[in-house]
Parts: sequence; C-alpha cells; structure tokens
Amino acid sequence: MAGSRLLGRDRDEEPVAEIAAVRAHAEPLPAIDDPAFGAMFDRFAEGRVVLLGEASHGTSEFYRARAAITRRLIERHGFTIVAVEADWPDAAHVDAFVRERQPPAAGEAPFTRFPTWMWRNAEVQAFVAWLRAHNRERPPGQRVSFRGLDVYSLGSSIAAVLDYLDRVDPEEAKDARGRYGCLTPWLADPARYGRAVLYGDKKPCEQALLDQLNELLDKRLDYAAGGGDEAFFDAVQNARIARSAEHYYRIMYQGSTESWNLRDRHMFETLQRLLEAGGPDAKAVVWAHNSHIGNAAATAMGWQGEFNIGELCRTAYRDQAVLIGFGTDRGTVAAADDWDEPMRIKNVRPARPDSHERVFRDAGLAASLTDWRHNRDLREALAAPRLERAIGVVYRPETERASHYFDAVLPDQFDAFVWFEETRAVTPLQTGPRGGEKELYPFGV
Repeated sequence: MAGSRLLGRDRDEEPVAEIAAVRAHAEPLPAIDDPAFGAMFDRFAEGRVVLLGEASHGTSEFYRARAAITRRLIERHGFTIVAVEADWPDAAHVDAFVRERQPPAAGEAPFTRFPTWMWRNAEVQAFVAWLRAHNRERPPGQRVSFRGLDVYSLGSSIAAVLDYLDRVDPEEAKDARGRYGCLTPWLADPARYGRAVLYGDKKPCEQALLDQLNELLDKRLDYAAGGGDEAFFDAVQNARIARSAEHYYRIMYQGSTESWNLRDRHMFETLQRLLEAGGPDAKAVVWAHNSHIGNAAATAMGWQGEFNIGELCRTAYRDQAVLIGFGTDRGTVAAADDWDEPMRIKNVRPARPDSHERVFRDAGLAASLTDWRHNRDLREALAAPRLERAIGVVYRPETERASHYFDAVLPDQFDAFVWFEETRAVTPLQTGPRGGEKELYPFGV
C-alpha cells in the first residue's frame, strides 16, 4: 500500500527529482480572464464528467478558474450540467434563475446559513450571470442546469416535498406532514436529533422518511403527468435528501468515516441521477473540494476507510471521469476560526517543505497546468506520498500540520493539477437583500 511507503521515507529530503519533473512538464497558464486559459483544458473535454477541485472553500482564483474552464466546456464541448458541493434547495434558486424557470416557493433565502461566503460571493455571481446569458440563446429544453449535490438540507428539502404535494395531491400532503412530523421538533438543529437518537432519548425516524420516498415513487406516473417531469424529479430528489440527511445526522456522532462515506455516496448518486435524467449526451462539470473530487484511494483518507465522489466516479466512468486538483502556496483565504463563527480574511502560510505544494512552488511557475495522464515518467517522479494541504471553511494556521495536511500520492489522486503560487480570498456578498435588486440575482443581493 502507498501508505506503508511513508514509514521509510525521509520527509526532510529535498525533492530534487520531483521539482525537476514538474519544471520540465508543467505548462504555464495565461491569466484566468484570457480566453486562452479555458482553451488549455480542451484536452479534458472527451470525458463525461470533469471534476474540478479546490484546496480551500474561500480562494478567488479557484472559483474564477473553475468558472473559466466550465464556460469553455459548455460553449465548445456541449457540457450540460454544473453540479456543485452545495445543498439542492439552495442551488435550485440559482438553477431557476439561470434557466429562467419558476423559482422555488418562498422560504429561507439561498446560501444564508454558514458558510455564506462559500457560494454567496462575487466570483460565483459573475459565473451565474454568464450562465443565464448563455442559456437565453438556447431553447428551454437545452439549457445548462446548476445543481446541488450535498446532503445537509433536511428542513429545506422536507419543505420542498410538502410544497410540491400541496400543489399536486393535497390529501397526500397531509399524510406526508404526519410522516415528517417525526422530525419537526429537530429541523432547526438536526444535530440535536442525532444526539437524541444516540443517547436513546428519541426513536429514529428512518422508516417514516423511507415510507414517504416510496409513496412518491409509487405515484410516479400520476404525479409526473399532472405536475411535470422536472417538478416530480425535484420532489423525489428532495425526498431522497431528507432520507439521507436523517441518516447522516443520526450517525454523525458514531464516527467520521461512516458519515463522510454516506455524504459522498449521496453526492455521487445525485450526480448519476442528473446524468441519467439528462440523457445519453449529458455531460457534467463538478465543483467540489479536492478532498471530494480526488481519488480517495490514493490518500490517507482512503487508507483509513473513506471513499469520495472522485473515487466513485473513477470506478463508474473510468477514463470518462477526469479529476483535476487545485493548489496554492500562500496568500489570503476567506475562512472562519471554527464552525458557525464569523468569516475572516486570513493569511495562508507558505507550504511545508515536505508537501506537494512546495514541489510546485519550487518548480518556479506562478500559474501552471500539469497533466500526467499519458506521461509515465512524470507519474513515477511524483509517485512518492507527500503531504497535501486542505483548507475548508475553517482554517487554523496555528495548528496547520495537524488540522490541514494529509498524505497523498498526487498522480494517483488526480489526473492533472492546476497551480497558483499566490492567491487571494473570495469577495463575499452581503447576506441581506437590497431594494430593487432581488430579480437581478437569485441570492437577493
């Protein structure tokens, strides 16, 4: 196993061969706003799924680069789905905006729960505006969708199912409220439900949510005929999310591996359903953290039993899945000190000497694309496990080694790597609506 090779490796040894290999094979990237930037990624367009990572949830260059690559894949290569590491109901507001469809029923504004800056930022705003303009030039049935893959939206997804049933089957809506009533006291804080089940203070609601999903599926023909295929698809997806979210919150205290695997399997299965619904010509771009889109089997995550959407895509789609990681050495990042705490602009420390990031920094290119899919010599040169940094919505530079680094075999984890030596934080948008602008952008800002 790759992990066993760590035991005999001197982390202080200068990675001379790795640096030379990257310097020889990395391709300089033009400015992100240059049309030539997106063209550099045409080589990956034969895939059915292109997964674009990020080394943090708060770095402008990562968002802007993914947007430029995605625009190219949509405009020149017929990609039809943008699927992101976000909750389905939140992304549904953006999807309605970019495809000029009826927006979801009034409720909680999208992307207003922690971490708001992850999707409510100027970089995403610019991409969404472009996607809406692009879609306007296409027939409604051929417009590119914007979808959420994540599992956290227990309350929002239940509300969406009930809203759908109120419109197509009011009697069934009453029964659904009874089933979902098992969770009603816990919707404001689903983690409390998980704790209550763990300590025996609450019986699990699993069967009630499964029953509700099956009720929807059993009435597929009636509902799809009366309310539209896409509205039914959305309702079923929200019912699936409610079931998965209940399971997630119920097991989250029992161990990180099981809850991580449930979440990534849900994201993968959602992606599969989107591709199936889109037909044989559907092609998707996925935006998610490196820890989700890189092949977990090549990392310490996988060595301890975790898998992710990247590994599942590699298994299912083989060469038709392209996994592209992103990295940086230093700069600033939008992140919090802890979960549910305010966003801060933090300084990112220069990469550790024993990391993959240091190899790319010492190779001397400010921005580069390194593609090793068909380069055996490069793959072998980078095959030794090294540390890799992962910054999520929380960044603790004072404990960075323990909090943010893990071991990985880079050429087995990704097919290619996008490098920016110095990066800056995303530009967050305010969370409250400003008069007269709500119709201009789905986030109400």
